[in-house]
Amino acid sequence: MSIESIKPVAAHEPPYYTVVFTSVLTERPDGYAETAEVMKELVKDVPGFLGYESARTPGGLGITVGYFRDEEAIATWQRNLDHQAAQKRGRTEWYDSYTVHVGRVERSYGFERG
Repeated sequence: MSIESIKPVAAHEPPYYTVVFTSVLTERPDGYAETAEVMKELVKDVPGFLGYESARTPGGLGITVGYFRDEEAIATWQRNLDHQAAQKRGRTEWYDSYTVHVGRVERSYGFERG
């Protein structure tokens, strides 16, 4: 991936919602990366999904921020059976710990050089 193709999720017209998922992986999260890729594709089908950003440190701390138009879009993603199965596997195999924070965005703006 070139540096030119790396961009943050665009600013959207507020209000909208964020779901911030911060996690610490176990030492051997077998199957995690593959499941994460599947989840990235599935969430795109949720009406009201606006995008996501994700980063992980070499030590295993990860932060993923999902952006959703409204609370119904978040609820739709929570009800997805494949997502629920991944969450269950995460609790039993992949995560030492995690937190979820849901917030309403009141202001949104951005900058792009060029």
